[in-house]
Amino acid sequence: MNALYAFGLLFGTAFLAATLLPAQSEGLLFWLIYTKKYNPWLLWTVATAGNVLGSLVNWWLGRYLVRYQNKRWFPFSPQDFSKARIFFQKYGVWSLLLSWAPVIGDPITCVSGILGIRLNLFLPLVLLAKGGRYLIICSAAGLFN
Repeated sequence: MNALYAFGLLFGTAFLAATLLPAQSEGLLFWLIYTKKYNPWLLWTVATAGNVLGSLVNWWLGRYLVRYQNKRWFPFSPQDFSKARIFFQKYGVWSLLLSWAPVIGDPITCVSGILGIRLNLFLPLVLLAKGGRYLIICSAAGLFN
């Protein structure tokens, strides 16, 4: 696999994984690190950037498209919104540190947009959460060996 394709695939998969579309970037990142064919820090950067950008799309959806939440095509169900809103109201902006987590992470980033969380709070917390998760995966794949 050439480098441009590998990095593009990783970015796209990480981006989609942060949205509601089904994608798993962790396995791809692990494999790309494990092969030792590519710069691991660049892989980490690309995966983190794609995933954070996907979360930013969720924030934007929450911020600007919430008026369409009762439409069938809207990606979050009312139950998802309710659970995430309760969680977010209980733990505040610090709940964004769980934006990496499966199932609850995407709704949390969307609800943060609905609740009007400013980008200067949103981005550092999501970057820390997503980057930290990918750093753990890189470590498991042998980054520090």
